[in-house]
Amino acid sequence: MIFLGFSAGLPFLLVFSTLSAWLRDEGVSRTLIGYFSWVGVTYSIKVFWAPVIDRLPLPLLTRRLGRRRSWMLAAQVGIAAGLVGMAFTDPIANTSTIAMFALIVAFASATQDITIDAYRIESVSSNLQGAMAATYVFGYRVALLTAGAGVFYLAEFSSWPAAYLVMALLMTVGMATTLLIRETSASPLGSARWLEARVEDKLGIGRRSNGRMVRLAAWFADAVVSPFVDFFTRNGHLAMTILLLIGLYKVSDITMGVMANPFYLDLGFSKTQIADVTKIFGFFMTIAGAALGGVLVVRYGIMRPLLLGAVMVMLTNLLFALLAVTEPLVWRLALVVSADNLSGGIATSVFIAYLSSLTNTAYTATQYALFSSLMTLPAKLLGGFSGVIVDGYGYPSFFVYAALTGLPAIFLVAYLLANQPLGAAGRDGPN
Repeated sequence: MIFLGFSAGLPFLLVFSTLSAWLRDEGVSRTLIGYFSWVGVTYSIKVFWAPVIDRLPLPLLTRRLGRRRSWMLAAQVGIAAGLVGMAFTDPIANTSTIAMFALIVAFASATQDITIDAYRIESVSSNLQGAMAATYVFGYRVALLTAGAGVFYLAEFSSWPAAYLVMALLMTVGMATTLLIRETSASPLGSARWLEARVEDKLGIGRRSNGRMVRLAAWFADAVVSPFVDFFTRNGHLAMTILLLIGLYKVSDITMGVMANPFYLDLGFSKTQIADVTKIFGFFMTIAGAALGGVLVVRYGIMRPLLLGAVMVMLTNLLFALLAVTEPLVWRLALVVSADNLSGGIATSVFIAYLSSLTNTAYTATQYALFSSLMTLPAKLLGGFSGVIVDGYGYPSFFVYAALTGLPAIFLVAYLLANQPLGAAGRDGPN
């Protein structure tokens, strides 16, 4: 899981904040950089093809590797190919081409996320899920360090294209792991089969007919409709509130992240200083925050630490606004980044625990894809306008705006805390 986590985390920054820094370093306007963040919307709509990945075999590959590993390997090859394409593209002369390759990387990366999440949950029993998640997150964070600080160092002493070629080569870590691990043999629970039969009956789909359209309709009902019916059945009148919280919880953090690296560069910090402070030092603060978040969940449950994380993320955005109007000193950058990564680590680890508590193991891939898609979609859409706000009103106003976008999440967590302390109906479906 450490190696699979590494493979999952490596492409993310390469189409997000690291790509923003490359484009800014090449002289691309901040407004255009903001629009590039919409490539990341791919991660937020993966729920639309998650049911296909969950049940559709790949020719030749699935027979040899199995359902999960075949899709995993295909996605990893797609990521590497897209990164190579980006490396051989001039971002100034061929802006649309590099955007196309970035979209390929994002789509393949989102596909890989779906398969790894499903494999992680299906490959071991429920009492080992915490350990699986912990090792996955560690590998993911190492990958973020590599795709962040590692790329900055390579770009400083060589070039951005060379750095992206090295990242493409590192995708072989995931490929080798996929070829070495064993395939899972998960099957739907009895409650899921009962639910699927009931959904088919409600939709008027006859089980005895062998017509192609009937079989397609039955597949759609089982793979797409049933996971949503299950979620709304288990959570009742709070289901929409929960989905709204999932969509808004990361808005403040992700919106700020689009302009973080351009902000550091515009303040006059070198790429090496940015790598030292925001990537390496920030990495350890994030790990510390994640560990602290885990302790808080054990001690206080999920909802109260979830509220704390939302408040801390909002407040640290205000620290960036303060940094924007003071003298740009390295120690101040380190202080603000430390607070940001500590609060982000707490919020992320608690939020993962919250999302995990909402899933039914019978529909892991589709439901988790739904949650992780909703987690980033509104933030990605708002983040696309971040460059426009910075160009129009400046960095201080932008960071205040980013902080204010965190208020809805705080109110929603407080509401759920008052109405549903545990935040979930259980992972194994209805009794």
